[in-house]
Amino acid sequence: MTVTIRPSSQADRAAWETLYKGYADFYGVPQTEQMRETVWGWLNDDTHEVSGFVAEVDGKLVGLTHYRPFYSPLAANVRGFLDDLYVDPNARGSGAAQALIDAVSDVGREKGWALIRWITADDNYRARSLYDRTATRTQWITYDTKL
Repeated sequence: MTVTIRPSSQADRAAWETLYKGYADFYGVPQTEQMRETVWGWLNDDTHEVSGFVAEVDGKLVGLTHYRPFYSPLAANVRGFLDDLYVDPNARGSGAAQALIDAVSDVGREKGWALIRWITADDNYRARSLYDRTATRTQWITYDTKL
């Protein structure tokens, strides 16, 4: 099984939407068609900071990731944030998740970003086993203020 990573394209819309809905369902996040339309618009707008890759196996999309730059004033540098990473449950263990992380890391190196950061749920044990091998777990705890 060979995993191909590439930027998402207009032809990927339906398969991307199925994967993104699966991602939202995995995290229990209610999502509407309009929300997915908004994100898809960002991904296909060359002037928007959000970009994405898809993972393909045998002509079928099996995974996705979305990423963007973020700025660290304290460190006075630019970093990358990996917002979303999802692999279809039937393709887990294929290497798609690692390949997607590697693709975002390659972009970061090309752009001179200092690091790539992402968050995951504490109980996302399968993904965390990969992340623990791939990156350094930090001491930071996140907070959200709803506006």
